[in-house]
Amino acid sequence: MSTTNAQVLIIGGGAMGVSLMYHLVKAGWTDVVLTEKNDLTHGSTWHAAGLCTHFAHNPTIQELRATSVRLYRDILPEETGDTCGFHRSGAMRITSNPDRMDEFAHVAGLSQFTGYDLQLLTPEDIERLHPLARTEGLLGGIYEPDDGHVDPSLATNAMAKVARQNGATILRYNPVTSIRREGDDWMVETEKTTIRARHIVNAAGTWGWEIGHMMGLNIPSVPVLHQYLVTDTVAAVSDRIKQGLPELPMIRDPEESWYVRQERDGLILGPYEKDAQPWSIDGCPPEFGADLMPPDLDRVEDIIMMAMERIPALETGGIKSVVNGPITFTPDANPLIGPAHGLPNAWLLTGSSMGVMEGGGSGWFLAYWMTHGAPPMDPLAVDSRRFGSWADRDYRVDKAIECFGLQFGVHYPHEERPAARGKRLSPVHDLMVERGAVMGAAYGWERPNWFSDKQGDEAVPSFRRSNWFLPVTRECEAVTNSVGLADMSVFSKFEVKGVDARAFVDSIGTNLAPKVGRIGLTHALTPAGGTHSEFTVTVLAEDEFYLTSAAAAEEMDEDLLRARVDGFDVSITRVTENYGVLGLMGPKSRDVLSTLTDADLGAGFPWLSVREITVAGIPVRALRVSYVGELGWELHVAADQMRALFLAIEEAGQPHGLGFFGAYAMNAMRLEKGYRAWGADFTTERTPAETGAGFLIKMDHDFIGKDALVARLKDDNQWEMVLLEIETGDVDPYYAHGVIQGDRMVGIVTSAAYGHRTGKTLALAYLRDRSAKEGLEVQILGQQRAAKILSKPPFDPENARMKN
Repeated sequence: MSTTNAQVLIIGGGAMGVSLMYHLVKAGWTDVVLTEKNDLTHGSTWHAAGLCTHFAHNPTIQELRATSVRLYRDILPEETGDTCGFHRSGAMRITSNPDRMDEFAHVAGLSQFTGYDLQLLTPEDIERLHPLARTEGLLGGIYEPDDGHVDPSLATNAMAKVARQNGATILRYNPVTSIRREGDDWMVETEKTTIRARHIVNAAGTWGWEIGHMMGLNIPSVPVLHQYLVTDTVAAVSDRIKQGLPELPMIRDPEESWYVRQERDGLILGPYEKDAQPWSIDGCPPEFGADLMPPDLDRVEDIIMMAMERIPALETGGIKSVVNGPITFTPDANPLIGPAHGLPNAWLLTGSSMGVMEGGGSGWFLAYWMTHGAPPMDPLAVDSRRFGSWADRDYRVDKAIECFGLQFGVHYPHEERPAARGKRLSPVHDLMVERGAVMGAAYGWERPNWFSDKQGDEAVPSFRRSNWFLPVTRECEAVTNSVGLADMSVFSKFEVKGVDARAFVDSIGTNLAPKVGRIGLTHALTPAGGTHSEFTVTVLAEDEFYLTSAAAAEEMDEDLLRARVDGFDVSITRVTENYGVLGLMGPKSRDVLSTLTDADLGAGFPWLSVREITVAGIPVRALRVSYVGELGWELHVAADQMRALFLAIEEAGQPHGLGFFGAYAMNAMRLEKGYRAWGADFTTERTPAETGAGFLIKMDHDFIGKDALVARLKDDNQWEMVLLEIETGDVDPYYAHGVIQGDRMVGIVTSAAYGHRTGKTLALAYLRDRSAKEGLEVQILGQQRAAKILSKPPFDPENARMKN
């Protein structure tokens, strides 16, 4: 069999894979090969309804969708001279749910910052824009004037045409049979040829799990059957066409879980049932291509009836056809885009339940990442490593069913969805639950969010203050006035050992490692100078370092460490599950700990230092560090001894009023200190200096991204993160709220909470106009609330409590 050489091989010829091929050749990569087991668009793309939207709760997801619209509507027709069948019909979402109106207000505010025109609607506006819809019982809606729908096949083939003209190769009816590494290359056996490629991309969509299996990966995606029906002529639609009236806007009712759009002189109705039907979970039939399942309208009859009640004209058109085919869902319904964990030059571009809607932008996003070494925007919502090996078969199936059923679910702040929980448990999980912990999920871990005095209590989802507000107040009071205990085991943890350990750790970030026995912080950069990772660096010996980072960063940080280790004589070991971590925080924490250890907890154990001590007869790695602004220790202990340590501390703490605290209290307290959080405040888009960590940048050593950082520090267009005090109202901010000065949108909130110790509503926000320091307001669910920049943290700005 002949061998084909390529710089990159893309596996999969749907909208996602072809978009990547298009964008790579536009970026100058001509040695691009795409192989498809059937024909282009087969699988899911060909039967998609083609809906395109700007509605999203995350700026990156929104930009994927907006980029797709621009590509299909403007760029491809200009390049090819052919239409992609894009109809700029506009779209609306309607609701009878007050919480949904809060959600709409939040998305409209975010979109004002990102530059997209989303408008809140009254029932009268709905009636004017969509005269076929009844408005009884509606509270309002949101309108997306630049939305529309596209012909998926025309759009995909237009991208393929441009790619071929620029040197790309497409191999149709050429299934992949095996994948292996050979030297520095990937060897991919296909039916027609062997392809040697520097890079490979899994863009296989419906077949993404199988291709991932060949690569040695667990791809957490599941095909789920989705139906929509196409009507015959609808008289009311036909009459509008005869009158020369514009196409009806697409309309979605998320409460009733359906969408309707105009299709020529008829309508398309797409329902999403709550009891989703997964299909071919462990591999699609080899012969499957441009195929559909038999109609099964009984499953969605109740939704169809509700849609006809809202749009009576639907009843007047007979059913012309029913489309019932697979679309893929990941556990959070976002696509998998980015590097494949643990594999060199391997990438994922798969798992999108909205492959046409997001395909144009997803291809752009990954092409930029591959050609620049860093993503164009914060990738956390789509990074393929946001799920680990714990995302097993049961997890991916249960979450896919949940996501499909909640396709139109309200996206609450701090939302915790119930499916597939309990994948990673701390050794003290059951003890925390017995003491009232209400759990949240963090990278598969169960982590206490807050503590209730009612067994079995759950958080009530809301955009406003919920049932956890007062319990969190009590938790903060305990930490401030006496002592609190928290389970912090979710940290990602790594050991770096060897003669070059210090040199290696210095090289990965902007800061230099501290002396032996001390603790520091460093930020690893992308090649573009943005913040990739944040590591707490604990120096145990000159040849032994202990790194901790965010739970969700586990695979991303391991990949970064291993990618940068060449040339250093060190070993890197991921030890996340080897150690549990208890946080003992508060002014009485020393009193509690001193009853259990003979170690010097005073002058001999200063702030930001580490000691290996014995607590209640148990060896403990004690870090005197605090994320909440109080005297305290993180106690890192072997997992099999964590329960005993917990029980000993609990007993010793009772005379001192020991209480428990969770992630919500920790978040509120860290904001009172102005501490930034990775994934919310630190992102790949901004440098550490822009985020307020410029004091940790040491330019007297080499690190990846240094040249880009130096250039960006000279840029007058840098952003600046500030700590805001916001006028307190009936709604507490959380994230993605716009910051306004006069009639200008000048910034965006990245994290926020009510500070229970200070009685202040606080937020960290980026100002993209650094001169905008006065007359600021924050837009919260449509309300504009006065805000002022704080020059120092409102709680213990001198750090006296931590240094005590």
